[in-house]
Amino acid sequence: MAKVIPFRGILYNEDKIGDFSKVVTPPYDVISPVEQKQFYDRHPANVIRLDFGQKTADDNEENNSNTRAAGYFDEWITRGILLQDDNPCIYLTSVEFSVGGETITRYGMIALVGLEPFEKKIVLPHEKTFSKVKSERLDLMKACHSNFSQIFSLYSDREGILEMLKKAASGSEPFLNIPDDKKHRHKMWRITDPGIHEKVTRMMEKKRLFIADGHHRYETALNYRKWRSQKDPDFNENRPANYVMMYLCSMEDPGLVVLPAHRMLFDVGADILSEFIEKAGLYFDITTIPVENGLIRDAQRSLVSILESNDSKNAIGVYMKGRNAFFLMILKPGVMEKTFSRSLPESLRQLDVTVLTQLVFMEILGFNGERLDNEKLIAYSSSVDKAVDSVADGNCDICFILNSTKIEQVKNIAEEGQIMPRKTTYFFPKAITGQVIYKLM
Repeated sequence: MAKVIPFRGILYNEDKIGDFSKVVTPPYDVISPVEQKQFYDRHPANVIRLDFGQKTADDNEENNSNTRAAGYFDEWITRGILLQDDNPCIYLTSVEFSVGGETITRYGMIALVGLEPFEKKIVLPHEKTFSKVKSERLDLMKACHSNFSQIFSLYSDREGILEMLKKAASGSEPFLNIPDDKKHRHKMWRITDPGIHEKVTRMMEKKRLFIADGHHRYETALNYRKWRSQKDPDFNENRPANYVMMYLCSMEDPGLVVLPAHRMLFDVGADILSEFIEKAGLYFDITTIPVENGLIRDAQRSLVSILESNDSKNAIGVYMKGRNAFFLMILKPGVMEKTFSRSLPESLRQLDVTVLTQLVFMEILGFNGERLDNEKLIAYSSSVDKAVDSVADGNCDICFILNSTKIEQVKNIAEEGQIMPRKTTYFFPKAITGQVIYKLM
């Protein structure tokens, strides 16, 4: 069963930092080097120094981004920049944002969740992870012994757990109420009533939790617990390392938005690009959308419109250097069954991202797993504009435009114990880092 409990979070002291919006960031894995520097410059106590510190050429075992993060963390606690709450809380959050001209609000709660191995099927992943990233995050946890950001997870909330928390917070002002750089409005309330805590814990006991964002951090938390248990002869089930901080959102929340993660490929040979459309034609029905009079955005909008109208099919958009056109590829009937029926279950074969990864990348382009693991050769963006511009500007060789993966697909595949290709989903907006910190020692 899932164990969800309140905790005494560590939060920024508004009297010391002045403006909460100056010290929070998006999750580390969506921050560019330019943005990293901007966050450094924004405030001397910005959480970037803890969760995603800058590396230098002089870094060594004694002085590196992780040891510096530990130093900042201890210093900020000593100086009262960070304060631990006196009482256990469940933290109710909301984020107000716009998609397609519509204003939407998503609610969630930040609490501790008992760590469980995936094989118990209590906490379920849906995506593959990068081993290098897990190693880097583990080094940070070993240095700082804290969760600086929360894992974004989903659960079915037909009983109205979040509605209960919203009712408890009604009439009170949020202690955090800030815009982020994308003009999304973030709010947070402390829920301190032990009776409500008990109800939440009890109602969550029979739930399955589906990791939306933070697969690396969850697996790192499992590895950290194993490391702590080996170092501490008195380690037991009451140690803080048995829990991880999570942001829990209802699958039924109308504010739950999933965007696609478009792919951008680097270092693709000219001969491969020149032959791609012909080879792909064996598996896909292909429509050419020409770029006329240099109006790339007009052709792009046409592609996206046709792509979205075919979201019930396996449809993929393509834009590559050297070709003055976009291409819409719609999978021919029976291709995935004929090619992958023995190696992939039906639920995975139906995913656009599986078609792209297994059929396009591996079968047609001839990539292997090592290349797909190389973050220098593949990049991701939820923005069609950014993906297309990266080709138009010559920064990458080819990009693939996708429709969004559906929440039901995520849930069904996770329940089957299957794993989607990396970056199958982009839950929008991300849960910001720096709202609450959980100390593991």
